Amino acid sequence: MPQPELETESTPVAIRITALVIAHNRPELLRKCLLALEQSAQREQLEILVVDNGSTGGSSELRDEFPGVRFTPLPRNFGLTKALNIGVRSSAGEFILLLHDDVEVSPATAAGLASILEAQGDVGAVCPRLTHPDGSGAPQVARLPVPGDHDVEWRAAFPGSDAHAVEYARGAAIMVRSFFLRAMRQIDERYGQFGSDAELCRQVQRAAKQVQVAGSLTAIDHGTPTTNALRRADFELGLAAYLGKHYGFAAGLKARAGSMLRALRSFSLLRYVWGGQKIDGTQPGA
Repeated sequence: MPQPELETESTPVAIRITALVIAHNRPELLRKCLLALEQSAQREQLEILVVDNGSTGGSSELRDEFPGVRFTPLPRNFGLTKALNIGVRSSAGEFILLLHDDVEVSPATAAGLASILEAQGDVGAVCPRLTHPDGSGAPQVARLPVPGDHDVEWRAAFPGSDAHAVEYARGAAIMVRSFFLRAMRQIDERYGQFGSDAELCRQVQRAAKQVQVAGSLTAIDHGTPTTNALRRADFELGLAAYLGKHYGFAAGLKARAGSMLRALRSFSLLRYVWGGQKIDGTQPGA
């Protein structure tokens, strides 16, 4: 007489990658971002985590549309850096893909970036090549700030399929090993919207690793440059914090003084820079 088959529980698939998306008030772009991630190769090994940075318009409504995505709503806009740290602490993946909500990855991107980190121990961070929707290269790489800089000159990554090392890659799409981020404890929260990616690239190179752009893996950057007084002040303060941290107190003080001189042409910019107000409304160190 045949024996009845025993029911067995299916073994859960281990999470290999966390795609950590920081979102704020751009629901249509976030929808594109999530739709693209849902099409990722090896989707069953990919955790999608959205940290909603105090959105007031529509992002929360996407929860029902994307049941396979984990949403972490924050009560207000804490700024990019603090939101990243919150997301990293609850990420399950061995590799963490940091994403802005206006970036749309190709299906091969997440798994491909993780494979590069698995295979190459000398690579500490790796990015897809960012393009505009028309396929042309989007601003992505630059040199790390040095004393005397008062802006960052972004350029597109080299076209072609070869991976290449860069000094500084925008944090719009960048993957690192989770243990590296946890070893940092957190990204310095003196940075608001600007500075977390520069700090990350600096720390990767300090660990004698490379930051690479993988030309064969792409992502569409839908971001459009926006300039207002508060955003510019956040950049100036982040730059001063970076220079002060890595080149000494005098370098940071000089950068802060230079930003105030440049702000004299705009009362609103001067008010934010003088008060040290980051884009989330807090002061440095808050």
